[in-house]
Amino acid sequence: MNDKEILTALYATVENRRDHPQEGSYTCYLLDKGLDKILKKVGEECSETIIAAKNGDNSETVYEIADLIYHLTVMMVQQGIPL
Repeated sequence: MNDKEILTALYATVENRRDHPQEGSYTCYLLDKGLDKILKKVGEECSETIIAAKNGDNSETVYEIADLIYHLTVMMVQQGIPL
């Protein structure tokens, strides 16, 4: 699976959670709580990505980038922004 396919699959999964909520789903929790909660998480993950990069820990930076991309994707779906 290439990068574009991965992002497309992530986006589709978040859309699916929006359209077919599942109990216990973190994505559903975020979407249910709304934009303020989603944006808070985007901000947190952005800060954590910056700190990891500043500390020079590439494995931690990659982990935080993945979290940031996930939360940005949730925000995009919530806002109706296409991939």
